[in-house]
Amino acid sequence: MTGLFWPLLGILAGAFVAIQAPINAELARGLGLPVAAAAVSFLAGALALAVATAAMTSLQGMQLDWRAPSPWLFVAGGVLGAAFVTSGIVLIPRMGAAATMAFIVSGQLLAGMLLDRVGYLGMAVREITLGRVAGAIMLLAGALLIRYS
Repeated sequence: MTGLFWPLLGILAGAFVAIQAPINAELARGLGLPVAAAAVSFLAGALALAVATAAMTSLQGMQLDWRAPSPWLFVAGGVLGAAFVTSGIVLIPRMGAAATMAFIVSGQLLAGMLLDRVGYLGMAVREITLGRVAGAIMLLAGALLIRYS
């Protein structure tokens, strides 16, 4: 069973992204500006994560070491996340949820393969094999089929 837990968690996270994008697009319609919707979404997420962090550190009796990470890591993830969420908000009304998610997943896979290959930020190095390339091509072909058929 443990062999299935992590892949299922990944599928669930992907479902959350697919559900979040139209919610944020609707929020953008209501607010009149995609960036404002992304800001509201990030604020809500930041508050939820702050509460979860406080609860987990309290339960585990630990303190966070704010000096440990490189300073750019405090900004980079949030900036990339903001670009990701704003892109979803802009793309959903133009391409629909399925096509948007298909292209987003394709981009994630291609970037993930490159990050695996170079061992980015200490990740385990994984070769780009023929099977991985074939999988990426099939995923991209599926995204194109979803968008243009």
